[in-house]
Amino acid sequence: MTRVAFIGLGRMGHGMAGRYLDAGFTVTLWNRSKTKAEDLIARGAKWATSPEDAAIDADAVVTMVADDEASRAVWLGPKGAAKTMKSGTIAIECSTVSYDHAREMGRELNARGLIYIDCPVTGLPDAATAGKLTLLVGANAADLERAQPFLAPIGSTIRHFGAVGSGTVYKLINNLMGAIQIAGLAEGLAIAEQAGLDMKLVLESIQAGVAASPQVQRHSKRMVARDFSGATFTAALRHKDAAYAVKLAESLLANKPPVSRAAVEAYAQAKATMPDEDEGRMIELVSRPKKPS
Repeated sequence: MTRVAFIGLGRMGHGMAGRYLDAGFTVTLWNRSKTKAEDLIARGAKWATSPEDAAIDADAVVTMVADDEASRAVWLGPKGAAKTMKSGTIAIECSTVSYDHAREMGRELNARGLIYIDCPVTGLPDAATAGKLTLLVGANAADLERAQPFLAPIGSTIRHFGAVGSGTVYKLINNLMGAIQIAGLAEGLAIAEQAGLDMKLVLESIQAGVAASPQVQRHSKRMVARDFSGATFTAALRHKDAAYAVKLAESLLANKPPVSRAAVEAYAQAKATMPDEDEGRMIELVSRPKKPS
């Protein structure tokens, strides 16, 4: 039976790992907290004591962790998966990491005889549970073909952008644009509130207007209602992704990206005050009325 090691059981990773169980794979799990794995273990997954342990005899290792530091640790740390991965094993990085990190991991794991592809995803946790994520892949064509059986359970759409690192480039662009839209939405709604506009009418107008992207559609109702239950993406994670994107932009563009930097600064403030809260709470940072002069 095909064996998959899955590392990282956060909001997205938990559902993704469950998809491999649904598809009949033998699944070994590792996460910093075993509590998040208990229901998957009850469904038949095996628990590992470390990424190194999880990767023993795996045909593919899939990671879904927070950032560059966590990714390096689970692949190449003292108890990293690469220590026990056999030559030819497929290493699938679903984490959103920086461009430089994705390319570095590609070089280092390839040098060990492993096949590394960067495969960040788009979609909400319910899409992860249903196997309907969009996979943004960076890999050579032959490696992508070999990885297909391990991608099919978790994604309904694969977008292959090119060589290793290219999937990450697009993911960072995608999340940077989301950061700009959400920060702009929060500021716009705060202006409307302080100006005394009918917020029901404002919301109807935004939802029907040309600026109503999926991010705006999803967050505008929640911001107006101040309903942030069921957080799907935190301020800290959005800040991390936007910061990675701005770093990449500054390495590629002749002029510094002022709009992107403003979004990063907005999320830096949100991260400082509510790092693990839903990113939609951005509106609470900007909606305070100005003190009379």
